Amino acid sequence: MTIRIGGARVERVEDYAGPSFVPAEMFPAFRPEILEAERSWLVPRYYDPAAGRLCTSIHSWLLRTPRHLILVDSCIGNHKPRPLIERFNQRDVPWLERLAAAGARPEEVDFVLCTHLHADHVGWNTRLRDGRWVPTFPNARYLFSRTEFERWDPRRPGHRATAFGQNVFEDSILPVAEAGLMDLIEDGHELPGGVTVQAAPGHTPGHARIRLRSEGAEAIFSGDILHHPVQVPWPELCSVFDDDPVRGLATRRALLAEIADRDVLLLPTHFPAPHAGRILGRGGTYAMRWLED
Repeated sequence: MTIRIGGARVERVEDYAGPSFVPAEMFPAFRPEILEAERSWLVPRYYDPAAGRLCTSIHSWLLRTPRHLILVDSCIGNHKPRPLIERFNQRDVPWLERLAAAGARPEEVDFVLCTHLHADHVGWNTRLRDGRWVPTFPNARYLFSRTEFERWDPRRPGHRATAFGQNVFEDSILPVAEAGLMDLIEDGHELPGGVTVQAAPGHTPGHARIRLRSEGAEAIFSGDILHHPVQVPWPELCSVFDDDPVRGLATRRALLAEIADRDVLLLPTHFPAPHAGRILGRGGTYAMRWLED
């Protein structure tokens, strides 16, 4: 599926799709009455009642502007040691073939924009070659928030490890820095072609969203501001993986309020098919109008 946003084109590159977490494991504030209230649209596309689990996707967005080829988030990766997260551990999937099917070879990518540095957003930054982790995109500049990089750098005093950070810096971030391909950026960093990196903290301190403006059209790649469609009508559901749930909630509510009832396409990283859509205001709450609707 090709999504056109003004003069830009977006393709989704899938790394994983299927059941993930039991709702209350992902969202500690989840209550059974939330599932009942939203069952008419959640089941079966976004919640699998047989498995009792939320349905999610982990994908990259390949953004082709008139000037650049940009990869937004690089998913889980292959052969990465992630023993605390079984479905992330030592994978071997044809993501590079899917990237090729979307019209890109690694050598053609100009920029890699990671909304944050969790394991499922940076894995394909590198690949294993002759026993070493090397950058997958040898001609790209990898843009990381300086705040985010410092949060996950285990060499810094006060570093806090998490399951989503296990081995990640060593195999998916440091090799990029050592290859001289990393740029640490600040809030508001702009790329030619209407692409702006904007701070969206909470899930992690340096979490960012990517805004695209092209020929009067607009889209936001929202990373993990929202993990699942149930958070659209229930933004108070904060992920167990949030570094700062209070700040994350404020960021989520601000995004929903900003784009509600506007022609702004929302492109999250984890929403199941059809993966993208627009936000509708519903008398103090919100709903999703999916791209296919």
